[in-house]
Amino acid sequence: MMKSTCYNKLISKLSEPRGHVRFLDDEEREQLLEACKVSTNPQLHTLVVLALISTGARHGELINLRWSEVDWHRRVITLHDTKNKERRLLPLAHYALQLMEAQSKIRNIASDLVFPSSSDPIKPWDSRSSWLSALKKANIQDFRFHDLRHSCASYLAMNGASLAEIAEVLGHKTLQMVKR
Repeated sequence: MMKSTCYNKLISKLSEPRGHVRFLDDEEREQLLEACKVSTNPQLHTLVVLALISTGARHGELINLRWSEVDWHRRVITLHDTKNKERRLLPLAHYALQLMEAQSKIRNIASDLVFPSSSDPIKPWDSRSSWLSALKKANIQDFRFHDLRHSCASYLAMNGASLAEIAEVLGHKTLQMVKR
């Protein structure tokens, strides 16, 4: 019991500081996408980054996405395994949809994962090293995958979306989370 309590305290201490909100400006976004296009797996990496920016999905939600959760006709992704344990629909922007369709044509048929590991198709792709390489190539510092979610929220706000609309896109239960 003591071990569990210590572990929980450690986890809470490692949580994100309230003041850390970082999003990509237009130039950084273009630099990051260009760096993705010249990565070892340009189509896949560009798709991950674009999908995270345009949908506001959490990295874990997207990287565990299955083809059965992509509705081509409605142009949406249905997330079943979310942090809040609630199903969420994410619309796919035109370019992200095109990349997703291209990815589906070269998919590994041994896996239902949209982003499978090349070494073990039943496991999701470990994108960390590609991510760090793209950030370095784009000369972007102090930026995490989760900050793409902040970027999505910021772009929505800059384009006139209400706090309630942003909360719905991000899957937040309260407006307080959006105000951060």
